Amino acid sequence: MNLAIIGCEHVHAASYIEEALNIKNINIIGLAEPDTEMGRPLAEKYDIGYYEKYSDLILHNEVDTVCICTSNKLHAELTIEAANAGKHVIVEKPLATTMEDGEKMIEACKKNGIKLMVALPCRYIPSVVRAKEIIDNGSIGDIVAITGTNHGTMPGGWFVDKEKAGGGAIIDHTIHVADIMHWILGKEVEEVFAKGGRYIHDIPVEDTGLIFMQFKNGPYATLDTSWNRPKSFPTWGDVTLNIIGTQGSINVDSFKQHGNLYSNKHTKSLQSYWGDDMNRLMLEDFADAVDNDRVSPITGEDGLFALKVAIKAYESIEKGTPVRG
Repeated sequence: MNLAIIGCEHVHAASYIEEALNIKNINIIGLAEPDTEMGRPLAEKYDIGYYEKYSDLILHNEVDTVCICTSNKLHAELTIEAANAGKHVIVEKPLATTMEDGEKMIEACKKNGIKLMVALPCRYIPSVVRAKEIIDNGSIGDIVAITGTNHGTMPGGWFVDKEKAGGGAIIDHTIHVADIMHWILGKEVEEVFAKGGRYIHDIPVEDTGLIFMQFKNGPYATLDTSWNRPKSFPTWGDVTLNIIGTQGSINVDSFKQHGNLYSNKHTKSLQSYWGDDMNRLMLEDFADAVDNDRVSPITGEDGLFALKVAIKAYESIEKGTPVRG
């Protein structure tokens, strides 16, 4: 797979580059980023080609796959451009900022025979994978309810610009856990009720959200999706799940596999994760899908489901009532 990194506004761009450089069947062609002060140093750090224009790298004749790591607003435009150019696409979450844009992205990729994968690497966390295996073999019976969290530090920058991000903490931190719930249950959400607002930071978007979901045929789920971790917190945040079945329960702390680092070089203690790297596993899986013409491991439709939960949460907050559909 000949990979192009399109944009580096998203913090995950650097980790994708670092992991991809160590995967034998991925060759990075370059990084495209119009902000030279951001893009050029990153490209030089990893000794890869640098392009100021997205299109120059998307249309590069050696590129067969692009990884889009721009602000959320640009996901649809760049995905559609790449699909029309015959390039496979990995796009950062959320899929888009509106359902309409997400549907257009999926349609463009299908029309051009392109694989579209939404970057939802939490599916590859070993504890999440193991929990799904236990559930699938029936060990805890039928799922009755799930409570989840995706807390984090407030990222600032374009993440708090509603036009570029599509919202605040809700659209940023709903996506991963809503996707895991959907993946585990294999059911659609029939109703969403949410509360949220600015309670912690002086920013123009919400920093706190609490979402209640009713899945088809019964299971309920709640999700605390907030930027409530202080700057001094030893990691960016958490992903947890408490899954209740009719014959047992499972508690998942996705980043429990870590050591604690204390150093005078840092102003705070740090958590050093030692488990399998979810970004590497995700990139390896998509590279294999491209090389062996498999279906995308995490499809555009998967990304659209998670986006829909966030969009419905905003609608519920605005109306003050549950939202169906």
